[in-house]
Amino acid sequence: MNFDARLLSGIGTLVAVAETGSFTRAAERLGLTSSGVSRSIARLESRLGVRLFDRNARATSLTEAGRHLFAEVSPLLAGIAEAAGRAAGEAAAVTGRLRVNCDPWFASVLLAPRLQLFLDAHPALTLEVIVRDSLGDLVSEGFDAAVRFGEPEPSGLLTRKLLETRVLTCASPAYLARYGRPTHPSELADDHTCVLFIDPVTGKPFAWEFHRGGEVLRVKVHGRLVLNDGATAIAACMAGFGIAQPMALGLEAALRDGRLVDLFPDWNGELFPLHAYHPSRHLPPTKVRAFLDFIVNTVASQPPGTDNRPAPSLHGQVF
Repeated sequence: MNFDARLLSGIGTLVAVAETGSFTRAAERLGLTSSGVSRSIARLESRLGVRLFDRNARATSLTEAGRHLFAEVSPLLAGIAEAAGRAAGEAAAVTGRLRVNCDPWFASVLLAPRLQLFLDAHPALTLEVIVRDSLGDLVSEGFDAAVRFGEPEPSGLLTRKLLETRVLTCASPAYLARYGRPTHPSELADDHTCVLFIDPVTGKPFAWEFHRGGEVLRVKVHGRLVLNDGATAIAACMAGFGIAQPMALGLEAALRDGRLVDLFPDWNGELFPLHAYHPSRHLPPTKVRAFLDFIVNTVASQPPGTDNRPAPSLHGQVF
């Protein structure tokens, strides 16, 4: 087999720069100097005949050609690392750094309280959880996986639905004492103030829908408070500012002790999905499979009555 070790070395440098976003940080990871990293990238660009990075005083980013190459080689390098691990008798080991893009509400409600269990089970793993309200570009930003609410956007990513949670319409007892309790969703159009939530895909507030059996009722609501953080929206609702439409996931205690009131239990048939994403079309690395199994087990371990629909275990499966 004709094998060019210098080409593989250059590709390894490319991956390090893409994942760290900096020639300097890539040099620290690789144990090289910044000039050494620059020379390695220059040789690779010369070999391929394309520019791979755009650099200025503030940022280093992949070009379109660089993004395509990074997307192709990342899973291959992960496969090489796993093959080397198996050859060393470490097939079951979960090691290295795992970088996950995570939805804020899921991260705070379900993930954070249970992360100690995951990290204790895999002491050789370093976990980096980036919490934000959009998926972004997993490949160019160096993510291994993502866990996000909402329907998947068209992309080259592999996806798996983890659960569906109901969308509720809630208010606090203080709000209801002041403004009265609506008896039908249509009353929200004119008589009540609502807390609006921004759809990260469109940048506009979500439209409000109410589902009952096969019936879907759309109501044009209004409100002066528009938010992009679920925890803030729920806190504002609990404080009596207005009516909100949160997901049922994580609200069990607030509904049980009366801090929030489910206004229309007969109209809460709308379901909102949670998906896991993985950028590789090849077998996910051991660390990614371990994390996804952990997420599915976390979803399945919720107490009865949470009104969510978990997916079956991912153990032994590929997206």
